[in-house]
Amino acid sequence: MSTIIAYFKGIGQGLNTLWTGMKVTGYYFFHARKEIITMQYPDNRDTLKIPERFRGRVVMLHDQNNEHACNGCTMCEMACPNGSIKIITDKILNPETGKVVRIIDKHIYHFSMCTLCNLCVQACPSNALAMDNSYENSVYDRSELTFVLNQPGSKIRDNVKD
Repeated sequence: MSTIIAYFKGIGQGLNTLWTGMKVTGYYFFHARKEIITMQYPDNRDTLKIPERFRGRVVMLHDQNNEHACNGCTMCEMACPNGSIKIITDKILNPETGKVVRIIDKHIYHFSMCTLCNLCVQACPSNALAMDNSYENSVYDRSELTFVLNQPGSKIRDNVKD
């Protein structure tokens, strides 16, 4: 007998919560705002303001001479919680100093795996990485979300320590 009462009591509670939700919906239906609240995204690109603190995707900072501060230490690769960064380095002999130095062949960034946590930027000792402000990242092919961060022909700045 008590299970039947609990059953109908559950139905009554369900109808009560449904009625509460319908009251809220009905209020907003009849008391609609006069101004437009929803922004029509593709149409407002020229007036759209993205906050500066917005984290879009990771970029490597280059100066006007196509030089960057990344020395290939792989700290960002180790700090990334899901392996979205892969650094391929090469060692060459510096003819001026006679020492073997590490240079970056490719700094690969997989945006499709990135959680935008900013840990790679914080872990970089030479401040070579930053978060971009880009927000349009939808593509049809996932392979288009893999980027090589170092630009073609770029080299490391002279004042960056190894």
